[in-house]
Amino acid sequence: MSSTLFALDIGTRSVVGIILEQRNETFHVVDILVEEHKDRAMMDGQIHNVLKVAEVIQLIKEKLEAKHGPLEKVSVAAAGRALKTEQAEIKMNIKNRPIFSEEDVSRLELSAVQQAQNALVQPDNGNQSSHYYCVGYSVLYYKLDGEEIGSLVDQQGEEASIEVIATFLPRVVVESLISALKRANLEMEALTLEPIAAINVLIPTSMRRLNVALVDIGAGTSDIAITDFGTVVAYGMVPYAGDEITEALSDHYLLDFPLAEKAKRAINTNDYIQVQDILGFEQDIPKEEVIEALKPTITELATEISKEILRLNNNRSPKAVMLVGGGSLTPTITTSLEQALNLPANRVAVRGIDAIQDLTKEEHIPITPELVTPIGIAIAAKKSPIQYMSVKVNGQVVRLFELKEMTVGDALLAANISTRKLYGKPGAALSIQLNNQTLHIPGEHGQAALIMVNGMEANTKTIIKNKDTIELLEGKDGNPGVATVRDLLDEASVQTVTFQGVMYIVEPKIYINGASSTIDTPLKERDKVTVETVQTVEQFLHIINKESYIEKLNPYTVTINDKNHYMPVLSPNLLINGMKGKLQSSIQDNDVIVINTLEYPTLEKLAEILNKKLSIRTVVTFQSEKVELFKELAIVSMGELTLQGSDVIPNNAKIVWEEANDSSWIFQDVFRFTEWTLPENATSFQILRNGQPSRFDEEIFGGDQLEIRVG
Repeated sequence: MSSTLFALDIGTRSVVGIILEQRNETFHVVDILVEEHKDRAMMDGQIHNVLKVAEVIQLIKEKLEAKHGPLEKVSVAAAGRALKTEQAEIKMNIKNRPIFSEEDVSRLELSAVQQAQNALVQPDNGNQSSHYYCVGYSVLYYKLDGEEIGSLVDQQGEEASIEVIATFLPRVVVESLISALKRANLEMEALTLEPIAAINVLIPTSMRRLNVALVDIGAGTSDIAITDFGTVVAYGMVPYAGDEITEALSDHYLLDFPLAEKAKRAINTNDYIQVQDILGFEQDIPKEEVIEALKPTITELATEISKEILRLNNNRSPKAVMLVGGGSLTPTITTSLEQALNLPANRVAVRGIDAIQDLTKEEHIPITPELVTPIGIAIAAKKSPIQYMSVKVNGQVVRLFELKEMTVGDALLAANISTRKLYGKPGAALSIQLNNQTLHIPGEHGQAALIMVNGMEANTKTIIKNKDTIELLEGKDGNPGVATVRDLLDEASVQTVTFQGVMYIVEPKIYINGASSTIDTPLKERDKVTVETVQTVEQFLHIINKESYIEKLNPYTVTINDKNHYMPVLSPNLLINGMKGKLQSSIQDNDVIVINTLEYPTLEKLAEILNKKLSIRTVVTFQSEKVELFKELAIVSMGELTLQGSDVIPNNAKIVWEEANDSSWIFQDVFRFTEWTLPENATSFQILRNGQPSRFDEEIFGGDQLEIRVG
């Protein structure tokens, strides 16, 4: 048993008519007819002149009817290049609200899609968002507090944001298609989208879990569809296609456009390309030379297609790319796309009608990628026709273009119901002044609106069907913001600080509208709150009445001969949690503060630090006995008092340091420190130093052996 299917692919340059027969589980291509537009009746996938397009449709219909009998119903597709793609980001304050559920995420996604829809119509005030069907969207990213995150479900934070890329089909595209068909006495049996048509016949449902890009490279545009997670997630278009290659040939070899188009098609069949330029010169050019001349344009085409694929696919390359359409026959385009997308070899392929499963054809019909979409339109219209459905949303009748399983969210978008109604209004914020700074304490988040489908509770992901009734019962508004002084203080609240081993509790001083108050006082609108907190070590010492330590922390300084000397090693240490600090250092809760004060130094200790010597001592051996030699090197006085080495030098003391004789020791100095005298009966004597003859005025050193031998 068989049934006949009639489909039209209404393109920018031409219209393709196709007759298919369904024979049980297979399809047979009976006939194909192509007619070009005589005028520019189509632009960017939209019918601009219904009458002219209807004439071409009528011509195809009559020619096919002459061979195959009456044709009354036809399947058509909206062009992929008619689709509008828009990105949008939505942000939501989620502070102090319950953790995110899947429904919360879905409602936030819908808000982003609606924002994209509004952005689409913003440049043209004559349009309304209801003039567009949303045919699909995908989430580019979720963010929590500015950082990308895999999922918002069960998350909490300050701010959640979602960016989506959404695809819309102008309603006028569908309406003009219906009008053109009516003028040709045809009834629209089914409607699909060109990218869906090609995907339906080339990528089985089981394979759509893979991330694959399908590109229909036509004459004026390249249409793109992306599959992932079992469905079509995004659509796009670039205004670069086969005509760019034709124009490059025309410019390079000075060819008329039709001749350049003919030469382009010959590249795939001939080794030499015969061309005749506008001056009348004919030449046969090797195919390789022509391809080399086209390489920059082919690279540009691949680059533009790749950029759009990456944009639609969240800036990542798909697993594979399938090419259909006449422009897919462009030489080396598969290799150029592999390089542009950084894909391995053989991950970009051209697919003809031979790749369509369970399809047979008449012998005269060529195996070409140009026919994939027309055949796909006919098969998709039979297997998964797109119908209109009508639903009621809050009493308003809404007609939906059933491109996929439709959800409550789709109905809300089509009804142009603001997604702000999906939640109750947040409570009014409480406005107060804290230390002359205005603060706003947000009110409670509103409760989610209740969604009912046919009287049963539902959500935005609930699947709907024709004649369903949807009610959106607005959520409860949130309570206004409330706060106490304690809620505002955070880290500047009551502090516990340990000083010199003793724990102190320090509370801030609170004033509300000039009156002393407590930390737990509830605040009212426009209250002026002043909080005086202990912020530094110095303020803390004043609060606990330990000002005496402030004096002790002064650095140790001594003035010597009218010159100031700052002595860090003799200065006291202030330690905060074991680390050096200052009086101006900030303090925090649970800090431990220790001040290590030092004893004032003696003159001897001060001289050591200054690397100065008060005296000098040395030991020699004289007449076989140890003798210690001593002399002062400095005379130090403070006021009228001459200081000894053991005297203490207070902070900020002023002293005079006089250097004394520091000449070397000589032999005769030893007689000042010994009782030895020359015997009266001595007739002669010999002076020896370390066993060698010496003199009384010779320089001596510690450890020398000195001797006077008497004769």
